[in-house]
Amino acid sequence: MSLLKRISTDEKDDLEKNKGGSGRGDSDKESPLDIIKNDMQTKLVERLDEDFLKIKSDDEKKAKLKPLLEEFYIQIAADKGMALSSVEKSNLIISVINDVIGLGPLQPLLEDESISEIMVNGPQRTYIERKGKLILSEVKFKDNAHVMRVIEKIVSPLGRRCDESSPIVDARIKGGPADGSRVNAIIPPLALDGPTITIRKFKKDALTIDSLVNFGSMTREMANFLEACVLARLNIVVSGGTGSGKTTLLNVLSSFIPEDERIVTIEDAAELQLKQPHVVRLETRPANIEGKGAISIRDLVKNSLRMRPERVVIGECRGGEALDMLQAMNTGHDGSLTTGHANTPRDMISRLETMVMMSGMDLPVRAIREQISGAVNIIVQQTRLKDGSRRVIAVTEVQGMEGDTVVLQDIFVFEQQGLDEKGKIIGRVKPTGIRPKFMTKFEEEGIKLPADIFMDSKRGW
Repeated sequence: MSLLKRISTDEKDDLEKNKGGSGRGDSDKESPLDIIKNDMQTKLVERLDEDFLKIKSDDEKKAKLKPLLEEFYIQIAADKGMALSSVEKSNLIISVINDVIGLGPLQPLLEDESISEIMVNGPQRTYIERKGKLILSEVKFKDNAHVMRVIEKIVSPLGRRCDESSPIVDARIKGGPADGSRVNAIIPPLALDGPTITIRKFKKDALTIDSLVNFGSMTREMANFLEACVLARLNIVVSGGTGSGKTTLLNVLSSFIPEDERIVTIEDAAELQLKQPHVVRLETRPANIEGKGAISIRDLVKNSLRMRPERVVIGECRGGEALDMLQAMNTGHDGSLTTGHANTPRDMISRLETMVMMSGMDLPVRAIREQISGAVNIIVQQTRLKDGSRRVIAVTEVQGMEGDTVVLQDIFVFEQQGLDEKGKIIGRVKPTGIRPKFMTKFEEEGIKLPADIFMDSKRGW
């Protein structure tokens, strides 16, 4: 059975399953556009053969489909006595092409480089993030079955499934303009308002430190200091909330690692884009249909230490792997980097404590804090502000222990000073004037920074 015939069969099956609760709009009555579209798809299934599936290039597929669909439209419009405007006809043909070789209604959003995230909340509401702001788009699906077919097109090439027995799936889009983008899908009965898709788009051109400075995410002084920290092999944790830009910043910091070092990256979904020649990329694996064969971040961290890494870069610490990461940092694998979810540097310390406790090791709290203070040198706090901008709001040194408390000292902080007439946040970076304790390590490594880098020049941002 050809792919198009299988899709056609799936559509019929899905429609049968969703009768009486398909999640469609206010009316189940098909519009003239829907009638013509359905007939065009039926004719496509009859006309296309296995040779079409052998075409690798999407551009070649579009070139083959467009004249066929033009021909089908003329025939169907004449037979049905229905006519569409030229704009409607053009949009209809694009819609059919997207259904056949792309991800349906999502395809234009995936091709739009100004969109960073896509959130499908059932068939009738699809939100996008553009320039840090969430916007309700005009994209709608026909019904729940239509959303399910898009999910199936995402996960089936990966050998994954999303159904009632496995209603949650994390994956990466394979091929097309959004190749490598991270996807989460959750379907009924867990998603009460219909299948939900969240796509975090993968940027093919990784941002550089200069990009972040130009965007206002950090100052040049911050950038120079963080580059020096990476070169001096300090252990760095990037802290921030969901969607704050932690992975982007981690990728930029990782770019400072010298090319002659062996780097092992460990991620749930591969997003890092390191350009160094000696990089080993590891990615977790979910359990199979029988619930077996899962490989976790913690499994990969343990294994990575047997691979003679000079740097270990962990995409995100969420659980017990934090203990293995701290032990690695404390036993010769300095210069390692990771990210974690927290709203402040102090909260990040607490999160690390909690994650170590999740490892199953019955360690005293003081012992955990000693591990943290001995392993982590710098916490970089990344935040998405209310105006949608993403900024580094603190660079904080972990100075050690004082009694039972981990001592933190801010090196750079962001001070918000108000809003401009467009609602954009106004503020400035303020060096605290305190030299970090590890400055001697910079000197040992021959790394020089301007003498006034830690002085408050009262510059706006």
